Amino acid sequence: EVQFVESGGALVQPGGSLRLSCAAYGLTFSHYAMSWVRQAPGKGLEWVSSINSDGDTAAYVDSVKGRFTISRDNAKNTLYLQMNSLKPEDTAVYYCAKDISRWYTEYLDVWGQGALVTVSS
Repeated sequence: EVQFVESGGALVQPGGSLRLSCAAYGLTFSHYAMSWVRQAPGKGLEWVSSINSDGDTAAYVDSVKGRFTISRDNAKNTLYLQMNSLKPEDTAVYYCAKDISRWYTEYLDVWGQGALVTVSS
């Protein structure tokens, strides 16, 4: 069974940093692009970032460019999201999700359970 387990969510003050991790199980992790998607309270899903299977190409939503960095360690079957200069509007549940191919598309077929990030003073 393919499964993703996110960790690292927390309460952090504005301007602070967090690193989310997403551990993958039950698949050949290095064969798939991966994404982070978030859902703020009372709002819909918002794509945040994607990375290709090799980890050498990434994309970001404009609102996080220059503040967030997506990365992966295929030897450890783990995806990361480093979040710096956090703002209250970054408050959301963050999900990691598997793409259907090596390159990122809009088709995400397996999702983790989510990690809550709260940015507040």
